[in-house]
Amino acid sequence: MTFNYENYFKRIIDEIKNEGRYRVFIDILRKSQNFPNASWFEDGKSSKEDITVWCSNDYLGMGQNPKVLEAMRIALDKCGAGSGGTRNISGTTHYHVELEKELACLHRKDSALLFTSGYISNEATLSTLAGSLKDCIVFSDELNHSSMIQGIRSSGAKKVIFKHNDLEDLNNKIKQFDKNTPKLIAFESVYSMDGDIAPILEISKLAKENNALTYLDEVHAVGMYGKSGGGISDDLDISNEIDIIEGTLAKAYGVMGGYITGNKYIVDTIRSYSSSFIFTTSLPPCIVAGGLASVKYLKESDKERKKHRDIVKYLKQKLNKENIPIIQNSSHIVPVKVGDPILCKRASDLLLSKYKIYVQPINYPTVPRGTERLRITPTPLHTEEMADNLVESLKKVWKNLNIRSLAA
Repeated sequence: MTFNYENYFKRIIDEIKNEGRYRVFIDILRKSQNFPNASWFEDGKSSKEDITVWCSNDYLGMGQNPKVLEAMRIALDKCGAGSGGTRNISGTTHYHVELEKELACLHRKDSALLFTSGYISNEATLSTLAGSLKDCIVFSDELNHSSMIQGIRSSGAKKVIFKHNDLEDLNNKIKQFDKNTPKLIAFESVYSMDGDIAPILEISKLAKENNALTYLDEVHAVGMYGKSGGGISDDLDISNEIDIIEGTLAKAYGVMGGYITGNKYIVDTIRSYSSSFIFTTSLPPCIVAGGLASVKYLKESDKERKKHRDIVKYLKQKLNKENIPIIQNSSHIVPVKVGDPILCKRASDLLLSKYKIYVQPINYPTVPRGTERLRITPTPLHTEEMADNLVESLKKVWKNLNIRSLAA
């Protein structure tokens, strides 16, 4: 009997749909200078009313900042659309060089290296770094991002997983190995799904006691925290205590791309050996110019961060007052607990169709089964009136779907 490929893959998709975790892409057009409003397209037709986006990773609205847009326009006119090659073959423009200098300065490091995305910067760096250290052991937080997990796996290094943000567990596990054995501790500052923050200083001290390198993913914190926007490590004034700081330009900085910063020899090793970096066409100059303008702007301006803190605090207070169950944290991420994949999707659909509010459902495998949620990310461009409307709409949806009893 001939193997039926179509039926095989259809069964896979049917299984995902039956579990309530089939992902539907919401078709929208963001409106420059009018974000968080957007047009919503359903079956190819635009809705008559704008929707309000509450789940964007453009945390500070820098994707429409006039200085960023102007820098991109100038670079587009000056250099054209694409970079024209890999970094090694004609794809290193002066914008790339200047942005890497700016990022190294931001994190108080010798060097920086740009990648096409934050995922690639994690995967490429961890796989190359751990793979180049003979007999390296990588200690990885159990909630690390998929890109970090994949990078560690690709390195071929021994991996030891420690309990999330658990210093005692990390200490017990790292003490089992000789100090002279190369070691790397990989963790994040702000964890994107629960919004909790790692004990960075304590992990750094533990690493030094055990002769281990530290690799810190700051993608959900750069631009957001610290006097200059250097992330949680900047906020704590301990950037120089971390060996490698990784970040992104695709969230608070409003464009796209990823990067690492660190010791010049470590960064140069990644630049020289990482195939994901070597064989990839570099970011377009206009994107890099936008990132450069955004980083420079947020080094000096704190008004976006202040407005952002205010609206996050306001929204969390409103949700708590109305007993809408959220995961409590001290970051800008507001996870609203649902606890069921089908109800989570239905809540998201109802918010969009009836109340013109877009919040994407977050289901397995992004989060563990039974912890499904709506992940809300306010921006400085959301008003208190918008927050009031969101909370009132959530109350109605929760009552309609009887969600509270499942998530409490």
